[in-house]
Amino acid sequence: MIRTASAEEMLKLWGYDEIEHASSTARFFYENLSSGNALFWTIEHEGELIGELYVFFAIEEDKDFADGITTAYLCAFRVRKEYRGQGLGSQMMETALADLKSRGFQRATIGADDERNRKLYDRMGFDTMIKTCFDDPCARNEDMEPESCEKGFWLLAKDL
Repeated sequence: MIRTASAEEMLKLWGYDEIEHASSTARFFYENLSSGNALFWTIEHEGELIGELYVFFAIEEDKDFADGITTAYLCAFRVRKEYRGQGLGSQMMETALADLKSRGFQRATIGADDERNRKLYDRMGFDTMIKTCFDDPCARNEDMEPESCEKGFWLLAKDL
């Protein structure tokens, strides 16, 4: 079953019992989910969460990722290894993108950090390269600032 999940479910999935013990990145996700600036899409199988995809409506530090009006940012797209290759991730992505479109968003962005992910996202329609990024707006350091990515990644976009 593909559904949205709560900030508390995200914490549990990431291995935290309480927000006070969570990493800076987990706190950032939790706060955005709790405030309504983000959604947590998941795949649930027999009561267990086996996939995740987060949608951020606005990223204050860089509007190319998500401006809260026309563009939203997708990140942390994962399906547990033993469930890959069955189309579940694609179904979750399609569900999230349809939801964004119904909310009036015109474009979705996603980050690809290697050629394999870039090819996967290209097949899903993320075929416009916006820029190369060296700061990850969703990974946070202890000062709650975006983490630097020495290797960098590509910000890709898809029209909805």
